Formats: sequence, C-alpha cells, structure tokens
Amino acid sequence: MNSSELKPRTAIPEIVLEIVSKAEPRKFATDKGSGKVCSCAGKDEAGEVSLSLWNEQCDQFNEGDVVKITDGWCTEYNGQLQVSTGRNGKIEKV
Repeated sequence: MNSSELKPRTAIPEIVLEIVSKAEPRKFATDKGSGKVCSCAGKDEAGEVSLSLWNEQCDQFNEGDVVKITDGWCTEYNGQLQVSTGRNGKIEKV
C-alpha cells in the first residue's frame, strides 16, 4: 500500500515510509491512560502523510529512518490523514 491509497478509519496491511520530519514528543493524559506522542511527516513515492509515534516509538525512530508499519491504522485529524500502528500494529526500521 502507498500513501495515495489511504482512507480515513481503515486498516493498513503494510506501508513503508521515510520519516522526513519529527516534532518533539508531547505528553498526554486521558481517562484511558497517559503517555507520550510524537507527530512526524512520512513520505513514499506517492506523497506525504502524517505519522504518529506513541510512547516508546518516540525514542526508537528519527528523521531519515525508513519504517514499515504492519497492521496499522489510518485516521483523519483536522482534515489530514494520519498513520499509526493503532492498537495491534507494529513498526520497524527497514
């Protein structure tokens, strides 16, 4: 799958992205728990998409890394598509 095929509220079987920018992690707290999240921009041959890294993922990946997300999830926030591992996905450097 590539970034041009993404649709909000859908599963992502597999996508490979290069992290082209990474913001500072920020802490969050909700009634479901707390942790940290980091917003990144990821790109592939089809375009660019927002990538969210959660908790320990924030420290594992940096700008310039090429990552593969398997069993991920696509959401939409403020009109922009966002990719993440979701609840059951995984992310790894390639």
